[in-house]
Amino acid sequence: MNFSRNVSGIVDELDLEKAYDKSIIKYRFLNEITFYEEKRDHTKKYYNAFRFIVTTGSILLPAILSMGQMDPAKLPANFDMISYWASWTISLMVTASNGFLQLFSLDKNYFSYSMVVEQLKTEGWQFFGLSGKYEDYDNHQEAYKVFSKSIESIKRKQVEQEFSNGKGDSKKKKFDFHGEMKKFSQEQKTIKDVTDTVQTVAQVSRTAQNVTKAVDKMKGKPQDDNIEMEVIEEGIVEKVDGSKGKDESKGKDESKGKGKDEGDV
Repeated sequence: MNFSRNVSGIVDELDLEKAYDKSIIKYRFLNEITFYEEKRDHTKKYYNAFRFIVTTGSILLPAILSMGQMDPAKLPANFDMISYWASWTISLMVTASNGFLQLFSLDKNYFSYSMVVEQLKTEGWQFFGLSGKYEDYDNHQEAYKVFSKSIESIKRKQVEQEFSNGKGDSKKKKFDFHGEMKKFSQEQKTIKDVTDTVQTVAQVSRTAQNVTKAVDKMKGKPQDDNIEMEVIEEGIVEKVDGSKGKDESKGKDESKGKGKDEGDV
């Protein structure tokens, strides 16, 4: 059944204000469906033919080779020559068919054309019935622009995939400014966290060194003996100075005492 012929009557009954809107739907939407249906059917014939050869040859080739292992007396005359040329022919056909499938991307094109036809049909039925993505619109006139945009989007994706040899998804993507800024901020945050961690580790290391020095000082290790000797020497000097002061004052007192005694005499 021809989809375009059946739907053409529905398009004529749509409630659209401008007559050329219906013409656009017919000559753009319906023609696109007809175009991709023809390409799908054309590709399907070659795809099925080559796949049939590959599958049948893959089954027959091992069978012929296994027959050659039988007793030669039980085989027909010149069977070795027949099996050789049959195996060679089947191998060549299988290899060639598989090569044509890969060269012309018949499998990918067939699936791609089938999918785009079904997508266009689904989009059309949703628009005609104001269902799915069009259920929020009151009439077809309000949904017309959204429908046209959806059809062109499906067409554009198909063209990009077809001319990029099925690699439309791997093409260079547009620059995502917001995504790159978010990624940059996350990297900066990670660097800051690492820096803060390094500073914290350094501070802890210095604290540990100070604690170690204090513990060593309490234990009286040699590296702190100089400090203690300086303190002791300062104490001895102070004691010596104090003793001198006391001796001098004592001498003065004794001199005064002697002078007093002499005066009394």
